Amino acid sequence: MPKKLFRKKMKFGIIFKIIMYILLLDFAFIYLYPFLHMIINSLKSSDDLMDISVKWVLNELCFDNFKLAFESLDYIPRFFKTLVSVGLCSVGHVLSCSFIGYGFARYNFRGKNIMFFLLMLSMVVPTQTIIVPLYILYSRMGMIPGQLGIILPTFFGFGLNGALFVFIFRQFFLSLPVALEEAAAIDGCGPIKTFFRIAFPIAKPTVIISSVLSVVWHWNDFFEPGLYIQKQKNFYLSMMLPTMATAVENAQANTPGMTAEVGYTDATIMAAVILVIAPIFIGYIFVQRKFVQSVETSGITGE
Repeated sequence: MPKKLFRKKMKFGIIFKIIMYILLLDFAFIYLYPFLHMIINSLKSSDDLMDISVKWVLNELCFDNFKLAFESLDYIPRFFKTLVSVGLCSVGHVLSCSFIGYGFARYNFRGKNIMFFLLMLSMVVPTQTIIVPLYILYSRMGMIPGQLGIILPTFFGFGLNGALFVFIFRQFFLSLPVALEEAAAIDGCGPIKTFFRIAFPIAKPTVIISSVLSVVWHWNDFFEPGLYIQKQKNFYLSMMLPTMATAVENAQANTPGMTAEVGYTDATIMAAVILVIAPIFIGYIFVQRKFVQSVETSGITGE
């Protein structure tokens, strides 16, 4: 290869890499900007909040915002209350949706295609459009007020995005060789035993995916808990944020950026948001490698 041609290719490769890195940094900044904005504002003092010239470089770091937010959220008891509810919802989704997905993948029965079509149709129906009949139903069943309206439906394949989890498990079980179930049947395993002893343990990648998604969605959900849980002492962490934000908004007319009663500021709200989402970030750091590997090996796109 001539040296001139080789040098041209080298220059083109370097220029291409530079352009790619610039584009990647631009896209990364779009996603990172809200988090950077939140972190910077959570460390602002009252003086910095009222100084419009202070944007990214702060005059002082005010960590008292996190202390006040921690106390205002009543963090420890509400954290464990939220964790228990989210954990139960995740377990319910994994158990019920895997069982339903296995049934759709392995068994033929009358009306199967219609039922699966209706299940997929429920994925595109917003929860807000059916919340009134759901509320009436749960109320008549004695699940409101309380957490049962959030937790119990997940054990029946319903709840927050339950249809999606059924679809994910169905796609995975379709990719499994039928010979596994046939071998289990020869050994004397019935359908239920085959599922729990053969199919479900193999579905570990899909279990990880569904668990992570269920935990994140339930942790961040505010709509359904806001309707079903009516007493403030039973509020989850995410449900406390509007309460603090309302206190700040109500005080803007008297003291811009601060409430004289409790000392909340916009920075306190940002600190509270960080404290609420911190467990999800920390948890994802530990499971992100397994989560990515599970997405690659789960066979979600298979048929």
